[in-house]
Amino acid sequence: MSEPTINTGPEGSPTDQHGSSARYAQQPYPGVPQYATVPPAAQYGGPPPLPPLNAGWAAASIIFFWPLAFAAFNHLHSIFPRWAMGDYQGAQYASDRVKTLGKISLGIAIALFALYAVFMIVVLGFLVVDETSGTTGTTSIYNG
Repeated sequence: MSEPTINTGPEGSPTDQHGSSARYAQQPYPGVPQYATVPPAAQYGGPPPLPPLNAGWAAASIIFFWPLAFAAFNHLHSIFPRWAMGDYQGAQYASDRVKTLGKISLGIAIALFALYAVFMIVVLGFLVVDETSGTTGTTSIYNG
């Protein structure tokens, strides 16, 4: 009985019956070029960090001027989905918009409070003037 012979290639590696190299450890599919599987963002240090959520500003918009809270919370809840999909600029825009809407609602609240304070000063001023002039808008039955 003769021993079976093993065909070897140019580098001494075993070959199959067609002369192809039997070692496919480096390339799982022979003949198909292998490309880098690294995503483009990861080549340069990975994706940017998640922008700040600014949830405090969204809560401030509820407290100070609730009509803006709808838009603030809408943008707040779109930050992470946009970032996860790779829309980093859209996520940053949504984060900045939440902060802007919170600041606008705070500014509106301060302006309304200032107008209320001015209104109360004017009303109290008229009351003081009426009392010092002696005319209160009612007639007295005792003119004594």
